[in-house]
Amino acid sequence: MKKVLIISYYWPPSGGAGVQRWLKFVKYLREFGWEPIVYTPENPEFPAIDESLLKDVPEGIEILRQPIWEPYTWYRQFLGQKNKKIAAGFVSEKKEPSLLKKIAVWVRGNFFIPDARRFWIKPSVKYLTQYIKEHKVDVVVSTGPPHSMHLIALELKKTLGVKWVADFRDPWTNIDFYQELMLSRWADRKHHSLEHDVLQNADLTLTIGYTMTEEMKALGAKRVETLTNGYDLADFPETKVTLDEKFTISHIGTFTPSRNHIMFWKALSELKQEYSDFASDLVIRTVGVVDYSVRESIKEFGLEENWEEIAYVPHVEVLNYQRRSKVLLVCINNTLNATGILPGKFFEYLASGRPILAVGPTVSDIGRVLEITKAGIIADTNDLLAIKSAILSLYQNQSVEASNSAIQKFSRKGLTKDLAALLDSILG
Repeated sequence: MKKVLIISYYWPPSGGAGVQRWLKFVKYLREFGWEPIVYTPENPEFPAIDESLLKDVPEGIEILRQPIWEPYTWYRQFLGQKNKKIAAGFVSEKKEPSLLKKIAVWVRGNFFIPDARRFWIKPSVKYLTQYIKEHKVDVVVSTGPPHSMHLIALELKKTLGVKWVADFRDPWTNIDFYQELMLSRWADRKHHSLEHDVLQNADLTLTIGYTMTEEMKALGAKRVETLTNGYDLADFPETKVTLDEKFTISHIGTFTPSRNHIMFWKALSELKQEYSDFASDLVIRTVGVVDYSVRESIKEFGLEENWEEIAYVPHVEVLNYQRRSKVLLVCINNTLNATGILPGKFFEYLASGRPILAVGPTVSDIGRVLEITKAGIIADTNDLLAIKSAILSLYQNQSVEASNSAIQKFSRKGLTKDLAALLDSILG
C-alpha cells in the first residue's frame, strides 16, 4: 500500500475545527489504497481538548510524535494569564485589547514568523529526514495553519526531493486577521516570501474553497486543486432528535469580531418589535467562544433575554445542538477575503438537515454551495431588509427543499476518495 506522511500540528485529543479535516481523511484513506502516517507534536498547546475525537483514529496507524517548544508560557506570563488557554483568533473578553496585548501581538507577528511553532521546524526536519531515509514514504502532506508545518515539508522537499502536497485550511497572507498583526515592512515581505516559496515548490497545493484556489494561482502556485471540507455521516446517529420548541437560531463555533454583523442584530430587534409571537419564540443560541463585541451588540439591541450561551462542548454534543435547532446561523467574516470563506462547520450544517441562514456576501463560495444544495438562504451583510426577510421566511416555514444528492458530494468519505486520486496523480 502507498504511504503518505501527514505533518499536522492539530491531532486528537485536540478539539476545535483545525483537527477535523485531516482526522477524517486519515480515517478513510486506507479504503482508497493509502496508508497514512501522522507526524504531530508530543506536547502541543491546544485551544481545546476533545477526547471523543479519538474514536476516529484508525487502529494500528503509525503516529510519530516529537517534543515542541512554544513561547506561550512566556506569552501568558507577559499578559499575567499564567493558567489561561490561548484564545482562538483575535477573540477578546474586553472592549479594547490592553497595551500588553498589543505588544504581544506585535511581537508574535514580527518575530515569530510564520507563527509561534517555528521553533519546531529544524528539529522536525532532522527527525523526519532520518525517518524518510529509513522508511518508505510516497508523498508528504503538510497542513496549515500553523504554516510552520509547510516550512518543515519545504525543507524535506529541497533536501530529499519528496513528492509534496501543501494543504491550506486557511489562507496565509490573505487571512482575515493578517492586518491586525501590525507587521513591519520586513516582516510582511518575509511572510510573503515564505508563502511564495511554499507555493512554488509544492507539487500540489490544496485549498478548502474555490476563491482561495484562484488566489493561490495568482500567488504563483504550480498546481492548485479545491478539496472542500465536509461532513462525516458516521458522526450523525440514525436516532431522531426532537426539535427545540422555541425558534432557535444557533451559531456554532467561535463568534469573532469580524462575524459580528450589526444588521443581523438590528433585524432581530426590529422583528421582535413588529411580531409579538416572534419576540416570545426567539432564542439566539451560541455554542463556543463569544467575543466581547458580540456580547455588546446583543445588549445594545435588547436581545439579552433571548440569548442562550453555551461554552465549548465535545463534538458529539455540537452535532446534537445542530440537529435540534430550528435554524443554523453562519456569519461570514466581514473581511477582504469574505467571498472565499467556507467554514468547516457549514458542511455539518448541511448534513444536519436543518435550514441554514448565512449572512455574508451573496456572490461567494458559501453562496455558491447554498445555490447548489438548496439548503438555506444567504443575505448580504449590510442588507437589513434582506436579512429580515430571510429570518421571517425561516420563522414562518422552518424547512427547506434541500438537494440530498448535491449535499452527498461533500461527504468526508467521498472527499477522501478524491484526495486519494490527487495523491495518485502526483506520483506520475
